[in-house]
Amino acid sequence: MSNISIKTPEDIEGMRLAGRLGAEVLDYITPFVKPGVTTGELDRLCHEYMVNVQGTIPAPLNYCPPGYTPYPKAICTSVNDVICHGIPGDKVLKSGDVVNLDITVITKDGYHGDNSRMFFIGEPSILAKRLSEVTYECMWIGIAKVKPGAHLGDIGHAIQQHAEKAGYSVVREFCGHGIGKVFHEEPQVLHYGRPGTLEELKAGMIFTIEPMINAGRREIRAMPDGWTIKTKDRSLSAQWEHMILVTETGFEVLTTSAGTPPPPAFVAEMLAKQADAVALPA
Repeated sequence: MSNISIKTPEDIEGMRLAGRLGAEVLDYITPFVKPGVTTGELDRLCHEYMVNVQGTIPAPLNYCPPGYTPYPKAICTSVNDVICHGIPGDKVLKSGDVVNLDITVITKDGYHGDNSRMFFIGEPSILAKRLSEVTYECMWIGIAKVKPGAHLGDIGHAIQQHAEKAGYSVVREFCGHGIGKVFHEEPQVLHYGRPGTLEELKAGMIFTIEPMINAGRREIRAMPDGWTIKTKDRSLSAQWEHMILVTETGFEVLTTSAGTPPPPAFVAEMLAKQADAVALPA
């Protein structure tokens, strides 16, 4: 736990703003995600909105962890069998495609707001729609496990169980992460695992939950550009991401905005029951 930062009240306010701004970029770009647009155009629009409208900085641009070349764009656009880190370019989106847009902004105070959503181009296939729905459910089932005293393994286990019950697989090479004034920090938030294992959650921790779920097998293949990761068997992949604060009584989703999709109905019902149980007098 010594490497996991507990955020101060000032940090938490800064992260609330960063999370909302990150979500608002996804709101802004939604009408432009349609057949005929290129991933490069989506990147340009997001970049200009962040810099010129919000006054934020796109965190991925020139991001360069050890062993990587600098990431060349403002957002990640992962289409169809791309699991994550797809680099925007001249690819034209066509009806039937699915794309994940991963957005991270940095505010003027240095806080990061990191989130992603899935988008359908035109009418999706039944498989693509179902995969996206189950992945969204996985993220929220993981979020619902967040509270002080729970463990990171509880989150991963819940996500893995739900994905595999649906016949899908969980990518293991990439995971959620702690976040604040640093883009990626401890802890790593695995999307698979065993209950009661790994770090205990404490109020003030902030991290992302961002399951990557494949329609086929979980194995990956890296592309020559050094960033793009695809499914090895060329099956479809989906991802959703929120940034979560551990509160004194549970969790707060920080990446919310006017256009943020609501939790799945069954998760909302489960959370309402949990809240009622907490509110009952002893």
